[in-house]
Amino acid sequence: MAVTDPALLDLETAGWGADHAHDPTAVRDDDGTYWLFSTDAYADGPVRGGVQVRRSTDLVTWTFHGWALPDVPTAAASWAGAVGLWAPEVARVGDEWRMYWSASSFGSRTSAIGLAVAPHPAGPWTDRGLVVTSTHDGIREGVSPHGDGPPNAIDANLVVDGERHWLVYGSFFGGLHALELDPATGLALAQGPGVLLARRPAAVEGAIEGPYVLPRPGGGWAMLASWDSLFDTYHVRAGVADSPTGPYVDRLGRDLRDDAGTDAGTPVLTGHRLPGGPGLRGPGHAAVLTEADRQYLVHHVRDADRPTHHRVQVRLLAWTHDAWPVVSLLPWAGTDHERTPATAWPDDPAVLRGAWDVLDLSADPRAVQPTTSSTLEVTDVVAHGSGRFAWRWGDGARAEAVVMPGLDPVRAHPTWTFGAVDDRGRVVAGVRHAAAGPTP
Repeated sequence: MAVTDPALLDLETAGWGADHAHDPTAVRDDDGTYWLFSTDAYADGPVRGGVQVRRSTDLVTWTFHGWALPDVPTAAASWAGAVGLWAPEVARVGDEWRMYWSASSFGSRTSAIGLAVAPHPAGPWTDRGLVVTSTHDGIREGVSPHGDGPPNAIDANLVVDGERHWLVYGSFFGGLHALELDPATGLALAQGPGVLLARRPAAVEGAIEGPYVLPRPGGGWAMLASWDSLFDTYHVRAGVADSPTGPYVDRLGRDLRDDAGTDAGTPVLTGHRLPGGPGLRGPGHAAVLTEADRQYLVHHVRDADRPTHHRVQVRLLAWTHDAWPVVSLLPWAGTDHERTPATAWPDDPAVLRGAWDVLDLSADPRAVQPTTSSTLEVTDVVAHGSGRFAWRWGDGARAEAVVMPGLDPVRAHPTWTFGAVDDRGRVVAGVRHAAAGPTP
């Protein structure tokens, strides 16, 4: 059944736009249209099941398109008792589009990840069956008891490493895992759970989920995942590895599988408030959309003053000279406002002068932190080109950074924004004031 069938539009969805999009992922079809897939969620009450679909021409304005599936597939409903589908992952494999969806209920790990396929992101989508399942009380061989039991089979991410395909998945409880798939069918080659990638202590219910693994420039892999509670303290952290199956370590070399209380993981995006703007709470469940000349972080966020309301946001994602991911503090405003290609991002350290709104993401990543207006007290600046710099902070820490263009939505002008990660594991981001100098 096509997602445009009017019978599926049983709520007043025309005005939703970016609202009510939770756990989003985006793809681009051959005609240049963007398609957004997200959890069956609605801030004001129940909503029908089947994976929400939206479309856009610019990654800024979204039009609700319907649901990918007519409801929760029978096998998933029987296994998990789910009334909606969560956290879809959509990727193209050859001429086929594959959508991995999750079926569960809140607080339970009796869950399932299934697969649907289509010739186009608009559908029609055909159910291909369950890929991996989990039970709430079952214990699986090889899973550490430190992670509080078996993994939770939700939050899928398809990772392609040459001829090998992996399903990276997991949420709370037993940690994040990678399970090998059959590239021809998209189904699992063996019973789960697979290889352990990350976990957190049982004392925090193993609060890590929504993994997304992607290649690093120059080789290796990075994994983004969400820490803590999706309702208020959600935020995105990262680790890097030589292989999609790990081991992943953070900027300080801490293993993300270590659940002994080190709270490993280097912040990428946290709650924040820019001067004059709305507070953004709990950004998370991030995916990455890759195009020829740029990459975007696609995630949901909540309003600090209306924490039950959620919507999709898109931001530029860039890589430091030593291949660490950083993201813009400013939401993507579309190519009409941000035409500067990465090859023309600044290489003159003069761009760092003047006043900036600065945020230390590491100071309290679980909070909605305000920025501080200041100058950048940096020395020993080295320009690597295409917006990439290295410098030393006033306390002696050595940082790698990227300066990228953005549109300040409060001051309504183009400007520069930066993300920097240093050798002490600290992540700092900023937005330059208009009067600080030339704009993109």
